[in-house]
Amino acid sequence: MDTATILTQATNQINQMIGHRFDVLDISKPISTAAALNLLKIISKLSPLIGNLIEFNIVEMLNKHNQFSNLGSWIRQDPGFPDAIFQSGITPSPGFEIKAWFPLSTEITARFKDSATHFQAQNIYMILIAWVPEYLVYGKPKILDIAIIEGGSIARSRDLHYHNPPDYLLLEPNDTTHRSRNLQQTTVNGYKWQGTSEEFQAAAEIVETWGQEGLEYNSSPIIQQQYRQLINRYPYRLDTNFAKIDRIRHPEIETFKRQIYQTQLHGLTIQAWSRLFTTNMADQIRTVFQQQLNLKEDAATSVLE
Repeated sequence: MDTATILTQATNQINQMIGHRFDVLDISKPISTAAALNLLKIISKLSPLIGNLIEFNIVEMLNKHNQFSNLGSWIRQDPGFPDAIFQSGITPSPGFEIKAWFPLSTEITARFKDSATHFQAQNIYMILIAWVPEYLVYGKPKILDIAIIEGGSIARSRDLHYHNPPDYLLLEPNDTTHRSRNLQQTTVNGYKWQGTSEEFQAAAEIVETWGQEGLEYNSSPIIQQQYRQLINRYPYRLDTNFAKIDRIRHPEIETFKRQIYQTQLHGLTIQAWSRLFTTNMADQIRTVFQQQLNLKEDAATSVLE
């Protein structure tokens, strides 16, 4: 028995969750289109909660259908990386990093910041789960579709996309393996240039002395020290939007996004619903809610104007 076999079995089980509804949470049907519009403004904030529910459900489901229970079991790591791991004597340990995506928001806001050094054995995959309430703004959370992608390929795409010294630098985490699990660091951070044009020219001349190594991202301690010296010498800011999954430009993620946006739900595609919701055209949204979701109009509508 090996890591790849366990990951394949687990992947097949996880894909069977497509269409699954979470009975533990049910958003009540709004009493009017006005109430639905107000609910729409905050529904995406459920994603962290849904993400936790998904993690619990995946681990529970994998253990329920575990063909290798004589070898070990799946556990949820909180805190810890990855989110779910097969605890056994098998090395490297199979694992999944789990991300929830509410596709009616403006973008995939979940981040993938884990260092590529943690994926060298190809034993950790990212699970990207698109979910919506059954009726867009109410009902039980429902899994629309699932993408399971090898984590190292995502980390490499991210590093290739962002690395651009001296304009943009990536810093690997320090070695924190001696710390307790909740204090260990596994994530990369991005830093954006904030200096003057004269300072930029001087920094660019330093980068030129690095040769080809300065053009290709490198996580080795020696090269990382060069990046740190640049940050210590010139002004940079920590990029709080760094590594948003929507911005990594990974081909499998992009394909999954297109599939989700083309998915039909209650008479419109997800993309059409998303565009409608971002127009802020209350009258048009209310009309569609009435036609497609059978929501009622009432006097409370005036508070939206």
